Amino acid sequence: MIVKYMEEQDKNFVMSIDKHVKDSGYNKRVYTKTGYIMWEKEAPIGIMHYSVLWDSLPFLNFIFVDKNHRNKGIASQALAFWENDMKQQGYKMALISTRADEEAQHLYRKLGYIDCGGLTFHHTPFDQPMELFFRKVL
Repeated sequence: MIVKYMEEQDKNFVMSIDKHVKDSGYNKRVYTKTGYIMWEKEAPIGIMHYSVLWDSLPFLNFIFVDKNHRNKGIASQALAFWENDMKQQGYKMALISTRADEEAQHLYRKLGYIDCGGLTFHHTPFDQPMELFFRKVL
């Protein structure tokens, strides 16, 4: 598995997975190199993208691995790549989140992320189970 920055030609693949991104958002990910594609044997198998909070804290917004490639260490390898990229850019810590009803929280803890809070959005347009936040010193 290799990880590469998103490029213009990856747009259809990314937008087929991430239903929240619009054209301008995708173009920004390409331009700022904040989006990545995971590849296996010349085929895209996953995506991830991040933003930077307060100009100093990278936050992984989204990670997705195709269901046929899960439980093979792909997400762990992709996160290690991202963490190294963030460290190389001079960041000292990373932040990541997942919903309380999702299994990703167990992977994040296994990879050294520490619980650091949660948000609830009950009775709002974003109603969902609690969003759990995790931090990791790089």
